[in-house]
This record gives sequence, structure tokens and C-alpha cells, in this order.
Amino acid sequence: MALRVFPDSSALADHAARHIAHLLTRKPDATLCLASGETPIATFHALVALAQSGHANLDRCTFVGLDEWVGMGPTDEGSCSYYLFRDLFAPLQIRPEQIHYFDAKATDLAAECRRIDTVIHERGGLDLLLVGIGLNGHIALNEPGTPFTNYCHVSELAETTITVGQKYFSSPTALSHGITLGLQHLMEAHEVILMASGERKAEVIRQALNGPVTEQFPASIIQKHPHAHVWIDTACQIG
Repeated sequence: MALRVFPDSSALADHAARHIAHLLTRKPDATLCLASGETPIATFHALVALAQSGHANLDRCTFVGLDEWVGMGPTDEGSCSYYLFRDLFAPLQIRPEQIHYFDAKATDLAAECRRIDTVIHERGGLDLLLVGIGLNGHIALNEPGTPFTNYCHVSELAETTITVGQKYFSSPTALSHGITLGLQHLMEAHEVILMASGERKAEVIRQALNGPVTEQFPASIIQKHPHAHVWIDTACQIG
């Protein structure tokens, strides 16, 4: 695990976008899993700019969904996939066959979990997993207490996640469950990037990097990954 601190969130996003572009130069058919959220969205914008200027090519890569609120999809404003489609897939005209996302409106969510597990397995694992961190230490929608050995699964959302998640919606929205990649997927990914910015994430980053590795604080698993990067800005610096 390697920690790197950037001057600000813009420099962080630019570096992450260039890292993805370099990966795609080495492996154009890479399998990527990118979180949505405030910090990754800036990375999407930077990656779009690189692609549109001819410095990145996303024509052959595959995208796997990280997580989604149960009952929502890409056309629902505030959904996890909404921002990926709006800020990355649509601007770059990513083909539908390149995208494998959870159908969180499906009647059989267990089958959806198996479907995404199979996609990842058949592609030899994730080449790059980019994630953020929740205020309670969750990674994707793996809430405190989630077994590290889980693959895709449906999770019951913690109250903190439900409350913080309201920021993505224009009006109060009922949230109760999520469908998500598991932490075993993180451990099996070839490379992991954990991004965080802002003062409010400083304490959870400190706990993730320096606290005990425990299922009660899912992000602590990052300490065990052999090829993990933790990239933060100075506002998030843990001292």
C-alpha cells in the first residue's frame, strides 16, 4: 500500500485520470471498475478531456459496475450509475457492450450478483478498481460487519450511508439496500486506488491506514492489498 498526497482535489483527479489512461495504453482491453461520488466525478471529467484530446483511448476496455441503490438505475438521478453514464459513458460514447452494471431493479438480485461475479471471473479479474471511502469506513456498499470474503451481494444500508446518500438526490429519497461488489473482489483486483479529499475524510483515512484490520471498518482491508494506492489531497492529510 502506497500513500500519496496531492496539493488539491483537482491535482488528485488529474493524476488518477492519467493513471487510467496509462493503463489503457499498456492494456487497451483492461477491465475497469470505477466508483461514482464527488471525488471520482472530477476524475471522469479529466479522463474525458484526455480522451477527447487524443491522450486516452477507451474504445476496447470493459466497465464493471461497483454498486447501486436497490430499485434504481442509470436514468434515475442520484443513482450510482447515473453519474457514470452522465459524466463518462455518454460524453465518450462508450458502447453498451462495454458496460456491465447491476440491474438493481431486477426481481432476482441474487442472479444479478452471480451475473456480475461471472463477468469479472471470465475476464480474469479487475485490472483496476477505483473506490472512495464512506464516513463509516464502507467501501462500495460493503457496510461495517461485511465479511471480507464476500463477492457480489445485497447489503442492508447503515443509517450513516442513508443519511449521507441524500446529497445525491434533489429531494428526500428512501434508501434501504444496495447491491455491490464484495471485498473479495477488491482483494483479487490487480490494482486498487482508494481516493479521498476534504477534511471530513481525514479521520476515516487515518483509521483505514493505521487502525486494526477488521470487518467492522471495511476500508481497513486496503492495508492487506499488495498493489494498492491511497491518494488524498492536503485537506485530507492525516499528519
